[in-house]
Amino acid sequence: MTIRILICSLLAIGGNWFLSQQIAVGGGSGAAAGAEPGHGLDPVVLAGVAAVLIIAKLSGELFERFRQPAVLGELVGGIFIGNLTLIGVTIAEPLKTNEVISALAELGAIILLFEVGLESDLGEMLEVGWTSLSVAVAGVVAPFFLGWGVSAYFLPGAPTLAHIFIGATLCATSVGITARVLKDLDALQTREARIILGAAVIDDVLGLLVLAVVAGAIKAEMAGVALSSWQVIVIALKAMAFLAGAVLGGRYLVPRLFRQAGALETRGVLLALAVAFCFLLAWLAALVGLAPIVGAFAAGIVLDEAQFETFRDRGEHRLEELLRPVSTLFAPIFFVLMGMKVDLRHFARWELLGFATALTLAAILGKQVCSLAVLERQVNRLAVGIGMVPRGEVGLIFAGIGATLMLPNQAGAGQPVIDTITFGAVALMVVVTTLVTPPALKWALHTAKRSRATNP
Repeated sequence: MTIRILICSLLAIGGNWFLSQQIAVGGGSGAAAGAEPGHGLDPVVLAGVAAVLIIAKLSGELFERFRQPAVLGELVGGIFIGNLTLIGVTIAEPLKTNEVISALAELGAIILLFEVGLESDLGEMLEVGWTSLSVAVAGVVAPFFLGWGVSAYFLPGAPTLAHIFIGATLCATSVGITARVLKDLDALQTREARIILGAAVIDDVLGLLVLAVVAGAIKAEMAGVALSSWQVIVIALKAMAFLAGAVLGGRYLVPRLFRQAGALETRGVLLALAVAFCFLLAWLAALVGLAPIVGAFAAGIVLDEAQFETFRDRGEHRLEELLRPVSTLFAPIFFVLMGMKVDLRHFARWELLGFATALTLAAILGKQVCSLAVLERQVNRLAVGIGMVPRGEVGLIFAGIGATLMLPNQAGAGQPVIDTITFGAVALMVVVTTLVTPPALKWALHTAKRSRATNP
């Protein structure tokens, strides 16, 4: 009964908050999108979402046929339709700034981080604990300072916090892309794979903590408040306390919640409750000043398959399988929209190409420092370093957040932390690091396998 009362209370709080937000904005996105009152969604939104999904699937299919991640195809597809203006076609331009499509893209990013959290196993992380932790810390610190230095050199007029944020975009590692490569190579059970995946998950956690601190500092700067060292520590502690509280509290509350929900016979209860839990933690993260993706990631870590035995006993699919169609629908919208924001005209400037090249080298070399942090013997250090290279979806999510944050310029007006030029450089870095990893990791693992066979 206590759990049911808690559920009803949370629904009531969430409903009241949603209604207050709608009233505050004066009726919402229909007016902003240009639709007349009472006529529902602007038809441009419907046509735009349809076009984005078709482009995402076609470009994703094309890249998968070349054994590349579909996410890369979705990004390139977005770059393609976002730059049709180069040949005089402007039909896709309204989609870049449409509020509804932007909201759908944000939902895609939240669900994607929820999915990454679901695929993260705390037990496996602890099993290779100290090695994965040392690899992850090295893989965050080195790229962070290298990215900061590259940004300071190529963008001398930008604020210091902008350089720091660009360094933060290089911190995370794409768990999904690395896991996909290791699975294709049938190497998921190797010691190297377990170290890489454990370190990649810890990387994401540390990267999210860095993001929380830097975003808090940027918001304070825009508000005209100088952020002291103590306040930076408070933001970091708040982020860690939120993650720890979400995981520990969730471990206690969630099993009881889903045990009670198991008595419900309505179809889709497991998926609906899981997604609602994800959105609730994302909202709570935003409420305490953190990025919503931090809450979504925490929700994924909390939800363990062992908690869903009641649902499996009556023949329901695993949560990851139930969530896959939702992610397949929303996540591509995020990647296509990110690609659409890349302006290829900027790449005609040599200084941008130099910036993008230096940023990519910093991203690759920074992760190679990970190989020096491997504590165990008989482990292929080169493979570990290469496996940490791809940035993929997490790097784009960080860059997307940076495009929404503002810093005061010399005239006192606000300017995006990640402008269109910098976003293009980050997108190119993501593409290159994603492309080079599969063949390089395959070569490193096969070289180690031959070496072990020759010298048993």
